[in-house]
Amino acid sequence: MKNIVIGLGNILFYDDGIGVFTALYLEKNFIFEPSLTIIDGGTLGIGLIDYFAEYDNVFIIDTISVDDEAGSIYVLPSDELLGLSGQKNTAHEVEVVDMLQRAMLLDKRAEVTIFSIIPQNIEKIEIGLSKVLEDKFELFIAIIIEKLDIKVMRKEKQITLSNLLEKFR
Repeated sequence: MKNIVIGLGNILFYDDGIGVFTALYLEKNFIFEPSLTIIDGGTLGIGLIDYFAEYDNVFIIDTISVDDEAGSIYVLPSDELLGLSGQKNTAHEVEVVDMLQRAMLLDKRAEVTIFSIIPQNIEKIEIGLSKVLEDKFELFIAIIIEKLDIKVMRKEKQITLSNLLEKFR
């Protein structure tokens, strides 16, 4: 089975970059068997639709806009995300929903799971994460690794979240 992790978000808008930072952290710190493709999807949105045909499992990491406290973590199958009503606070949130709807119409068959976390601040123009998301980061990583349901080994050389963020500043 071919699996891909796509980290979404705009790293220039503080917590909105969590998907990108999480995907990069996974890539830098872990070895996956069978192999796992990990990409920075940034704000590509609908441009990612081809991955739905190419891969069996698509795992999207992003923020989510639901009425809950910042730092709350959600793991949702795509149909559940589509069933959520409410405001979409970022352009790529709208694009993800649009992409999922188009994939269904085009009969793209990937199994899609969304790993999401509620941001505290996506309006601040700064590369980084709020303390709330930094405090939840290791739990977020652990949940993602568990749900990927493949063999995971830590790399000898590790990078911390702080060091990863610093590379973008």
